[in-house]
Amino acid sequence: MGKDVKVEGARGLGASMAGLWRRLVRGRDEDREPSSPAAAVPARTWRRVDELLQAAAGEYDGEARARERVGQLLAFYQGAGDADRRVFLGRLEAGFGPGKAEVRKAIDAYLAARDDGDRVRAEGRLADSLESPRLRILRQFNLLPDGVHALVDMRADLYRLGADACPALEQDLLRLLTLWFDAGFLELRRIGWESPASLLEKLIRYEAVHEIKSWSDLRNRLDSDRRCYAFFHGRMPAEPLIFVEVALVRDIADKVQTLLDESQPTLDPESATTAIFYSISNAQAGLRGVSMGEFLIKRVVQQLLSEYPRLRNFATLSPIPGFSRWLDRQLAEAAYLARIPAEVQALLEGTGKSGMAAIQHCLSAELGGTAAQPALKAWLEGECAYYLAREKSGKHPLDPVGRFHFSNGASLGRINWLGDVSARGLRQSCGLMVNYIYALKNIERQHQDYAREGSLTLGADVERCLDAALRLRRARRPAGRPATRVEVS
Repeated sequence: MGKDVKVEGARGLGASMAGLWRRLVRGRDEDREPSSPAAAVPARTWRRVDELLQAAAGEYDGEARARERVGQLLAFYQGAGDADRRVFLGRLEAGFGPGKAEVRKAIDAYLAARDDGDRVRAEGRLADSLESPRLRILRQFNLLPDGVHALVDMRADLYRLGADACPALEQDLLRLLTLWFDAGFLELRRIGWESPASLLEKLIRYEAVHEIKSWSDLRNRLDSDRRCYAFFHGRMPAEPLIFVEVALVRDIADKVQTLLDESQPTLDPESATTAIFYSISNAQAGLRGVSMGEFLIKRVVQQLLSEYPRLRNFATLSPIPGFSRWLDRQLAEAAYLARIPAEVQALLEGTGKSGMAAIQHCLSAELGGTAAQPALKAWLEGECAYYLAREKSGKHPLDPVGRFHFSNGASLGRINWLGDVSARGLRQSCGLMVNYIYALKNIERQHQDYAREGSLTLGADVERCLDAALRLRRARRPAGRPATRVEVS
């Protein structure tokens, strides 16, 4: 049975879906614009805010009073415009750090400790002195039913309005949210077509990898041979925190447009041997840096295996979001241009354009069926392998998606030519996509090797691409550059 679906017939959601879709699309546009600044807050209101903050930072005087104070602070913050939110966040940053004198005194006591007992007591006093009054204020938001969600949103505001201006506040929020959103507190739930419309709307809004273009597109992604799982938190029960979309197929996929094609026949999931993770989206900007993705993938693998024990392969079909930016920087260097193979240089020069514009022109010709360009394909795949395996930030891969999957114990299995021919895919990665392989028997060892040494495991196809790229660079390898340990699977 094909996957063509008429929106108006979708399981009782009816014509109201069209209105909901229009509202959602409007919401997307509105989200891009900063909120309008509110009228200036009177000085007496700021004095009251300061009084509430000082009281909340002081000695604990009962749950009822604490809840009332923090409720007033939250009501003020949520009713304020961006300008006043900046002032509020700045007050939290500037006025409520640890006391320097207390910290210094605790450090001196720790250094002067004469035995283990004194040292343990001094450590406790030092830890207490380092806990900022700001953290005490933030912790009290947990007393409110929507207080945890409010802090997640506050941290998202901090990024939107300029987190660099409030590094101590950002650090305290991250510390608190990391504790509250520990994996043990998260609930894994499957999202299906029968889920509440409000949740489906959020799925559309939060999808960050492959835009959901219509309700029929969404239904296709939730069909019987597809899965969507998300983590939820008990204090944010209606809000997905992070979600992954999975295709149950017979072979490792190499083109995302095929996976998203609504006209493709539906596969009996009982006959699937492979699970493809093709989109992972963080839904809450305020939880940036709070580790959840690695737990999500492992929990989903366990869930799928319990439901479909025939599954043998677990892999991603992943974007390479930093590849084009990196390649554009390389193309600005004369030494790099001189290393490009002559056949590729001739192709690029023949476009009458330069840099990434010439590459995009050649890719458009390839997509238009004008001519196959094997030299361009081989060169781009080699450069992509080099970027993923050799370009580092410290000891970790420069590419954020690669860093995530390698740290989880995956190997880089294959680079896929024209794996994503959407405008976004062509723009950010020259249409390339990659498969990271989660081989269950190797995950833990590869995770440990990556954590200890930064070593990456590459499949044979990727290794061949990397060798080709290294041959182009061998004559001009920068002196003193350390080699990266690479394993071939």
